[in-house]
Amino acid sequence: MINVTKLLLENTDYFGDRLRYNKSSYKTKNGVTKDKGPIVVWNCTRTCNLNCIHCYSDSENKRYSGEMTTQEGKEFIDDLVAFKVPVLIFSGGEPLIRNDFFELAEYASKKGIRTTVSTNGTLIDKEMARDLKRLKIGYVGVSLDGIGENNDHFRGQNGAFDSALKGIRNCLSNDQKVGLRVTINKHNYKELPELFKLIEEEDIPRICFYHLVYSGRGSEILDQDISHEETREVMDMIMDYTQYFEKKNKRKEILMVDNHADGIYMYLKMLQKDPKKAERILELLKYNGGNRSGIAISSVDSEGNVHPDQFTQNHTFGNVREKPFGEIWRDTTQNRVLKGLKDRKSLLKGRCSKCKWLDACNGNFRKRAEALYEDFWASDPACYLTDDEIGIN
Repeated sequence: MINVTKLLLENTDYFGDRLRYNKSSYKTKNGVTKDKGPIVVWNCTRTCNLNCIHCYSDSENKRYSGEMTTQEGKEFIDDLVAFKVPVLIFSGGEPLIRNDFFELAEYASKKGIRTTVSTNGTLIDKEMARDLKRLKIGYVGVSLDGIGENNDHFRGQNGAFDSALKGIRNCLSNDQKVGLRVTINKHNYKELPELFKLIEEEDIPRICFYHLVYSGRGSEILDQDISHEETREVMDMIMDYTQYFEKKNKRKEILMVDNHADGIYMYLKMLQKDPKKAERILELLKYNGGNRSGIAISSVDSEGNVHPDQFTQNHTFGNVREKPFGEIWRDTTQNRVLKGLKDRKSLLKGRCSKCKWLDACNGNFRKRAEALYEDFWASDPACYLTDDEIGIN
């Protein structure tokens, strides 16, 4: 995750940046960042009330067997506390469908873990918004993938946009921090100005733009990813809007997710305009260390299986029903992928292996490489930097 606002503007103070941009944020010992475990995405249920065409968990509106019970969930949370996990993200499917969601979220919050929610937002009525605020949920990320009917088509349900927008408004009216999550694709990238207009008019403080990952149903729509040139245009637009909000004294937290070429692109663009600011950007990118799947981000699915991130669920390192999360995360002797992710530079192939920005990118997103080339260590096909820009000519 790259915080565009943090990199472009001075005097920012967002919670996530304290984990990403400090000198020890990438240094590990036995797979653990200094003094803490990884951020954990818990896909606490696979059930979802929508049917999104890019869903990495291939979720449907049905009951799935084998999901962790309430008691198992609490024991799992206890393990995370013992491992000093700083953030627990409840995700799905649709996490708010679990009838014990608030019980589990309250338990995690009282244990001192910062608790956030990744949701489609359609279920957040006024009462639920009040409950989220009461439980001190740190952040609610609501997925929107376009405006109106475009979002509804992408998410497989008429009225999904209006319902999600009501959920966002309910959060805002209860002073619950909320933001948008947008997966960029050929269907919506031209709607970015309208999405920026939406966060300005609704006074939404945060927006995360996700690059498409070829996982789950997302693996069936590779041809709907945007081109490298379109990605560069999108980045230019996002940088421009970040500065636009700053000039209007309406600073928004704007983030890019799942493509660390974005940070290098920002550095190279700024190098032409303001070399001093560019060096600050590069310094922060190196503190962050690039992609941190298997290092500072992890995922646990609804059945308790541990994965390197929420998109790479075809690789499993163990199960929290059988062994504490911390033991699984530290043990690199049983799984070559986990061991490789923690120190991957010598394993990378193709353009990634020769790139001069490895300290700031770390080989980008492995799942896309595996999906396209059937090789986990191949180059990420979504890297849009030229050979000249990465120094291999």
